Amino acid sequence: MATFDGIAGAVREGELIAHFGNPLVEQRRLASGEALVPLTDRVLIEVAGNDRLSWLDSITSQAVSQLRAGDSTELLVLDPQGRVEHAAGVLEDGESVWLIADEGDAEKLTAWLQRMVFRSRVTVALRPEAVLVGFFAGGAAEARITASAPHQVPLIWRDPWARVQPGGHQYAAAADHPAADYAWSVAVVDDARSLRGPFAGALAAEALRIAAWRPRWAYEVDDRSIPHESDWIRSAVHLSKGCYRGQETVAKVHNLGHPPRRLAALLLDGSDVVMPSPGDAVLAGDAEVGHITSVGMHHEDGLIALAILSRRAPVGELAVRAGETMIAAAQQVIVPADAGATAEVPRLTRLSRRPAGEDPRHSR
Repeated sequence: MATFDGIAGAVREGELIAHFGNPLVEQRRLASGEALVPLTDRVLIEVAGNDRLSWLDSITSQAVSQLRAGDSTELLVLDPQGRVEHAAGVLEDGESVWLIADEGDAEKLTAWLQRMVFRSRVTVALRPEAVLVGFFAGGAAEARITASAPHQVPLIWRDPWARVQPGGHQYAAAADHPAADYAWSVAVVDDARSLRGPFAGALAAEALRIAAWRPRWAYEVDDRSIPHESDWIRSAVHLSKGCYRGQETVAKVHNLGHPPRRLAALLLDGSDVVMPSPGDAVLAGDAEVGHITSVGMHHEDGLIALAILSRRAPVGELAVRAGETMIAAAQQVIVPADAGATAEVPRLTRLSRRPAGEDPRHSR
């Protein structure tokens, strides 16, 4: 994993670069396309070989068989019950597919992919030495990335979350989805020492992700997660592609049922200067109805969070229990309680029971 040791002013939390002194100023620079974020908590995986696209298409949730050089998308690996096991950004460069995974998932995802190769002409390798940086497209940061490698086309993954992808579906009913301007990108660079500031830390990047309602494996996924509950079908699931593991559950919940949980955005009262943590309980009155998954301080909205709630959680005001402190929370519905009821299923006419042996032709 790249260490970014040469960047001055970095304030670290373990290996993670949290900020460079002022997270809110960094966040504004990042949102404007000016700043770069060292991504020490992402890892690159290379999938090479002639069968790489058709093979990935057959074992993951996304349709990737027709990707061309430079195309970006996102995929999930589901278990047989449709629960999310792994997630990755996908970038095809014409020779390899590059998967961008959260650090905690990368080794397990690589091992799973290697077990699934069988006779396919595919190789899978973890590339922990790769240097990954995040930025928002269209600004000075992207120009600096391009200038750092003048003799080659840089590898840049464009996050598909900004719009509903082909074959996807959006449950959020927001007329102006907050992801519309979420032009998040991740570049692979040769050497961290070639990068020039200004820089922003993980706190800035995470706050902007939360504001865009964007789920992430490291925070929104647990052993019960299905794609529907966090609206992940909009970017990572193709509903009409061929068979893959977990597809039956994806189709059933989408067409007939409702996910048992739903993702919501919370605007938190910051007057007590108490920031909750992932895992803190969300309450409706005295009843616990869910838990915080991600939390951040936004430069415009203040203290914000994402939370996984029970489908039956009320839509109104909630509270978050952070240690001994109760924090008022205004709820923004992302996935509605009736999400998934997207198909009109014809009902069979119920036949009345008749006494045994009675000929229906003679019934009155």
